[in-house]
Amino acid sequence: MYRYTKLSLLAVAIAATGAVAYAANGGMENDALAISKAKIPLTQAVIVAEQHANGKASRAEHENSKQGWVYDVEVVSGAKVFDVRVDADKGTVISSAEDKADHDDDHDKQD
Repeated sequence: MYRYTKLSLLAVAIAATGAVAYAANGGMENDALAISKAKIPLTQAVIVAEQHANGKASRAEHENSKQGWVYDVEVVSGAKVFDVRVDADKGTVISSAEDKADHDDDHDKQD
């Protein structure tokens, strides 16, 4: 039994060391640090999204996507809600879609 405990601890230590090395090599860039490299500030992205959708922003976040770093801004315009994606380097709208039901965020769900 003692032998299996030692092997388990060794496996956990190896896995933890690998994760730390991966993070140190830039494998997981912290979102908070990544936003400091964006050419466009969050406030400007919100203004662009609000003008595009003709409404007011209710939520905005900086995230890594297939297009690179973008701002995902949720804009309320009348009775409609739009998800507007703004390029973090150019400040241009990449996409805009009406959000029929707010399914884009798990943190919005209440139990």
